[in-house]
Order: sequence, then C-alpha cells, then structure tokens
Amino acid sequence: MKLHWAVAPLLLLGMTRSGVATRRLVTAAVSGQLSLLERVGAAKADLGTAIVYLQPVGARADDDRGAVRGDASIVMHGREFTPHTAVIRSGGSVSFPNDDPFSHNVFSNTDPERFDLGLYRRGVTRTATFGQAGVYAIYCNIHARMVSYVIAVPTRHVASADGEGRFVLPDVPVGTYRLHVWHERATPISQDLTVSSSGATVTLTLDARGYVSGPHLNKFGMPYAATRSDRY
Repeated sequence: MKLHWAVAPLLLLGMTRSGVATRRLVTAAVSGQLSLLERVGAAKADLGTAIVYLQPVGARADDDRGAVRGDASIVMHGREFTPHTAVIRSGGSVSFPNDDPFSHNVFSNTDPERFDLGLYRRGVTRTATFGQAGVYAIYCNIHARMVSYVIAVPTRHVASADGEGRFVLPDVPVGTYRLHVWHERATPISQDLTVSSSGATVTLTLDARGYVSGPHLNKFGMPYAATRSDRY
C-alpha cells in the first residue's frame, strides 16, 4: 500500500497597521517540460494539446481563486467540433451549437457521464453537464470523423502545454498534490508532487507508441454505416 503524506499549506503571519494579525497563503509556481515517445514512422504530435492539472492530496479542498470556467462551448461547423478540446471545472456544462446547414447528433459513451443530445438542426444549441472529473470523448452519430474531448477537472490548477511541451501552473499553495497529464494519443500520467515555497519543476515523458488510429463506434455501439451520407 502506498502512503500519501499530506503537507499542510504554509501560512505566513503578518500584522495590519492597527495591530490585527493576518494570514497569507504561501504559493509558488509549478513548471515542467513534456516530451512524447512515438512509434517509428509516426507523425509528430503537437504537444500543445496536452493538459496538465494538480489535484490536492488529503482532506484539503482546492480554492476557487482564478478558477477554471464552469462552462464552455464547442461549435459544430464544417463537420468539425471547434475547439477540439475544452477544459472545464467538474460540475460544469458544455453547450454544442449547430452552425452547419444540416443536422448533428452529439453523444458520448464515456462513463460515468454518458449522454445523447439527439438530432438537431442549424441554429439549435443543446447542453451536456459533466458532474464528475474525467476525460470525455465527444462524437456525432451522423458524421463519423467528428471528435472532440471535454476534460473536466476537480481543481483550478490546470494548464495547457505549448507546442514545445512547456507548461506553468502559477500560484499553487505549498502542499502535496497528484499531478495528472493527458494527451489524446498517449497513456495518461499520474504521480505525486510536493510543492515547496520555491515551487517545483518536473520533466515528464508521455508514451504514444501504443496509439492506433481507427474508427470509433456510434452511439449504439455499432460501426457507422459505410453508405451514411453527410447531407443530413
């Protein structure tokens, strides 16, 4: 059994001009560098699609200062979801406006927040709520090549890497965290991280060698019909 030793947030005491004691939470930055292992001959993936977040360990709850937005919007246009990924706070919602001159049927078969928004036409918006943290693959039941991801996180400490794999999480209270890293093509990474008053720096390698691109199933768990038209 692996034990996690929680580190209490560091508080500095100060005094106001009137002599009243004040407390200030000590924070620091967590920075890092990601790299990606690829199969020989595989196309180089953009590390800018990687998401990094910190989840406090133990009973200490995260605060809401500078919180991740609780909602987002993924627009359907040109038979594509835009943006390809959306990060929200768990418990938040994502709207799916249809901006195409034909119908879409947005759905996800990802547990524990499976949903099916049904068929709807241009100018209509429907919404899904993501009550639990996780990564949810989003598809259209009409157009098989449409895919996006909603990443619902239980914390405000979240960042996207840049194209070179660099990331920074500012203003992290001193303590112990679980670091999570997600990339569409790689095996997710989770590991413990202790943040001191001088911050923390990590170097991590994502493994995408097992990734195989292939078709997904429709909302009924069946292959898409080969004759399905994009005219709907």
